[in-house]
Amino acid sequence: MELPKFLLADNTDFPDAIFIVHTEYPRFIINLENDEVEWMEEFSKEDEADLMDETESLIEAATAFYDREVSRYDA
Repeated sequence: MELPKFLLADNTDFPDAIFIVHTEYPRFIINLENDEVEWMEEFSKEDEADLMDETESLIEAATAFYDREVSRYDA
């Protein structure tokens, strides 16, 4: 099965949360309500340095995905 790069998720136990799931490496879930990120990968010290460079652009892409999805819903 091929998955999209981002998925929009919610959960009734967290009614104010807006979750975006990044399905490609490095996999993570971000809660746009508070920008908390949960990584679904284990990283080596070498990977962490590279990840710090990439994190900002991944979070921007996740936010852009959410904005695009919401704009399509409102249309």
